[in-house]
Amino acid sequence: MPADSLFRALGPAEKTVRIEFEGASFSVPAGISLAAALLLSGVTHTRDSAVSGRPGAPFCMMGVCFECLVEVDGLANCQACLLPVRAGMRVLRQRGARDLLDSGHDEEGADE
Repeated sequence: MPADSLFRALGPAEKTVRIEFEGASFSVPAGISLAAALLLSGVTHTRDSAVSGRPGAPFCMMGVCFECLVEVDGLANCQACLLPVRAGMRVLRQRGARDLLDSGHDEEGADE
C-alpha cells in the first residue's frame, strides 16, 4: 500500500535543521522524529529486511515494529521513530542484519 497519501506537512516549520540521508541533504522541521522527517522528505524505504531483503519503512511510529531501523552516524540498529532529529545527522539505509556489540567473549569460549 503506498504511503504517499498518509503523510503531509501541517504547515511551515519555524525552525529547521539539515540532515543527510544516503548522501542527500534535507531541511526538516526541528523537534520531530527522524522517521517523521524522512517520511516528510519523501523517503519511503529506510531498511532492507535481514530475512528476505524486502524494503521496509516506518510503520508504527512508536518503537514496536522495528521497521524503521537505520544507521545514524555510523551506529546501526537505530529506531528512527524514537530519535529526535538534530542538525548534521548522517543517516544510511540499514541493509540486512547488523552485528551486536562485542560482548568481550571469544566465540569458542577460549577466554576460560
